[in-house]
This record gives sequence, C-alpha cells and structure tokens, in this order.
Amino acid sequence: MTIPAERLSQIANRFAELEARMASGQLEGDAFVQASRDYAELEPVAKVAAEVQAMRGEIGELEEMLADPEMRGMAEEELAAIRQRLPEAERQLAIAMLPRDSADAKPAMLEIRAGTGGDEA
Repeated sequence: MTIPAERLSQIANRFAELEARMASGQLEGDAFVQASRDYAELEPVAKVAAEVQAMRGEIGELEEMLADPEMRGMAEEELAAIRQRLPEAERQLAIAMLPRDSADAKPAMLEIRAGTGGDEA
C-alpha cells in the first residue's frame, strides 16, 4: 500500500506543530494534557512516516546515481535493498495510522471468581 507523499507531510507538519505548541509553554491545564495525548498518539506514526519519507528520498537520489557509471554498481545494490525494505515500512505505517479504539484509553476492571456458575457450582 503506497501512502501519498502529501499525507506523509501532513503527519510531519502536525507532529511539528504539536511539538512547538508544547515547547512554547503557553498551554495550561486541559489544553496541555490534550496536546500531550495527541503528541503521544502521533509520535509512533510520525517516526514511521519519517522513515518512509527518508527511504523514498533515498530511492530518488540513488536513481539519479544510476546515470554515473562509477557509482552504478553500488547504487543498484542499495536501491535493491531499500526497495525491499520500503513495502514493510509502508505496511507498518498503514497499521500505525489505523484509528485508535476509544475504549483503549479507558480503565478496565476484570473480576475473576472461583467456583461461581456453571454445572460445577
């Protein structure tokens, strides 16, 4: 699955915006808590998005190096390696971008009782 470059830049811009807002010191109380939550949720996505963006940029640079006869062999090897890793990174990004379940942030209580109910009771 190929994620558009504009979506990657949107993720990077949003992450940088949250980082700047939190570093500014102007957020107080609930606004800071919400920004912190958004930042924590977006951080893993932004890291993988930056990795995918870097791989795509490196592919472009290596394709330009293919024109140079002296660098062609090395560029082909690196290009093959990156093209092999890129689909996995894009898959990880797609998984990281899936919406979170609202119940994930809520506390849960599990009660286990021995010998209640069923035929054995």
